[in-house]
Amino acid sequence: MPVDVTKDTLQSTLDSNDIVVLDFWAPWCGPCKGFAPVFEKVAAENTDVTFAKINTEEEQELGQMFQIRSIPTLMIFRDNIIVFSQPGALPESALNDIVGKVKALDMDEVRKQVAEQETANS
Repeated sequence: MPVDVTKDTLQSTLDSNDIVVLDFWAPWCGPCKGFAPVFEKVAAENTDVTFAKINTEEEQELGQMFQIRSIPTLMIFRDNIIVFSQPGALPESALNDIVGKVKALDMDEVRKQVAEQETANS
């Protein structure tokens, strides 16, 4: 079952879980309501992954921090690194596929790429 995340619980959620799938949503958003059952079903099938929801109405600061422009937006963290970010609701098969790919990532390689990018940008 997805957990609700706030600005007060976000960092501890990211720190205490290897993989966190964030769903940025709002109560008035039709596509968000349509996506919720898909998100919950994939969460139930992937109990080794933390699925979390951020209500952008109540957590506007988090929406701004992550530069959320449209909802729903999915963001996936692995080892505290954003490895996926995409606006729009996904079909169940696509979400399962992405979660599988995130599980299979070589995080040493990802960290190396992040370090190279940071070096190039400084």
